[in-house]
Amino acid sequence: MKFSDIKKEYDLVVAGGGITGAGVFHEAVKSGYRVLLLEAKDFAWGTSSRSSKMVHGGLRYLKQGKFLLTKTAVKERERLLNQYPGLVTPLKFIMPVFDNYGPSMSAMKTGLLIYSLMAKEKQHKIYTKGRTLEKIPGIRRQNLVSAVGFKDAQVDDARLVLRLIFDACLMGGTALNYTKVMGVERDGKGNVAALDVMDETSLAKAEIRTKVLVNATGVFAEKLHPSPVKGFHIRPLRGSHLVFPLELFPITRVLSFIHPRDLRPVFLFPWEGALFLGTTDVDHDQDMETEPFVTKKEAAYLLEGINHVLPGLDISLAGCISSIAGVRPVLSKKKKDPSRESREHAVWKDKGLITVTGGKLTTFRMLADDALKAAGPYLSKQRQENYVQKMKGQIFSDEISRDVPEKALERLSGRYGRLAGQMISQYDKKLFTQIEDAKSLWVELCHAAEHENICHLSDLLLRRTRIGLLLPRGGDHLLNRIEALCKPYLPWDEKRWDTEKKSYMELWTKYYSPPLKT
Repeated sequence: MKFSDIKKEYDLVVAGGGITGAGVFHEAVKSGYRVLLLEAKDFAWGTSSRSSKMVHGGLRYLKQGKFLLTKTAVKERERLLNQYPGLVTPLKFIMPVFDNYGPSMSAMKTGLLIYSLMAKEKQHKIYTKGRTLEKIPGIRRQNLVSAVGFKDAQVDDARLVLRLIFDACLMGGTALNYTKVMGVERDGKGNVAALDVMDETSLAKAEIRTKVLVNATGVFAEKLHPSPVKGFHIRPLRGSHLVFPLELFPITRVLSFIHPRDLRPVFLFPWEGALFLGTTDVDHDQDMETEPFVTKKEAAYLLEGINHVLPGLDISLAGCISSIAGVRPVLSKKKKDPSRESREHAVWKDKGLITVTGGKLTTFRMLADDALKAAGPYLSKQRQENYVQKMKGQIFSDEISRDVPEKALERLSGRYGRLAGQMISQYDKKLFTQIEDAKSLWVELCHAAEHENICHLSDLLLRRTRIGLLLPRGGDHLLNRIEALCKPYLPWDEKRWDTEKKSYMELWTKYYSPPLKT
């Protein structure tokens, strides 16, 4: 889809291509509305590609008394596990319990019992001290009491966003990245009547008629719609992660632990063939218009925590592959400690301008439902044909998938849905192999280059695939091979390829390399 192909009128326009905007877009298209999604940067550019990759029930929110939020999140986690196998996958956690800091065993048992009741099945297990030492080699022995194990789930956050967007496009929706809503025009009664939009690449402009704009721009939401509640604003909070080789500590489950300095939960978890350590929770004081980055102070905090729990491992930045930071749009009435701020969402209504912000990755569908309810009075009762039937049925036949490994089939069906069949029938079977230590497949680069709105090399390597995070120096040693592979699908000449490779490495070095900044 090109900017010049945008229609003049839509029932509803969504601004923001993160998980919230993608959820609204998907649900609105599924309901039969004519919907346009616009993202000022790239799809999932913001927090939705920079999270802790967990689809979790929010066990820690029980401590804050957020029972309804936890119950909703547990229900949504189970729905996502059933709806997107191969993309949303079960994951086990283990959390050591010490007698000198952190929650007590009795408190953990109570919380996990409630958690299990909400999930309608036992979700936890208690380990003895001896079993804990076996399960977590190198764990700090001093003051160790035991450990608890529990269930949750994991996801490729960016691919979940992309799955929602491209599924909605297959059902009749239209989505454009690098396209910005510049202004809102209203009629004589003050209702939304039209939008002024601009292609960020060509600077071309257009006017689009619509009665509804759903503002799902995350930390930028108040630029389109200032908070209607006095003293209640978006507080941008940064969460950062360090990425290490999996062989550093080859675990198959999440090691969840309490940081000894401030008693915050921190995680060491395997993901896509690498090991992630995170996350922080600090006020984001960097330039909002540029990519967020992990500071040396945050890195030191994370390393302090993991080296306290695993004292013999001696993890340092010397072994770090990359880093990634995201900015959460947390709604705040008072300046509490960042970790005590609510993760609940809010919906603001202003005569067809519907703002939805806050919330969690796991509960994106609830945010979408609330936004569409608020938009209801401005939406036409006449809808298009419902396209959901097109999404049903077998994704690919046994015949075309015969020569593709089972794990690759599961991966592709989860990440690409019905498009997985197209991938298997279209591309050379030699491409269905893993890219070095990352779990991404070579075929994913080809498919993304041809079909997934790639405007920059960073789109391809940091969000469509994640090899920029998972391989040393962002995969710089593979750039020429990637160019040769993707040249048939991207309309870039040699000069453009050289520019893109140089820009990508400058971006990676500045924002994704192991932290060298203050």
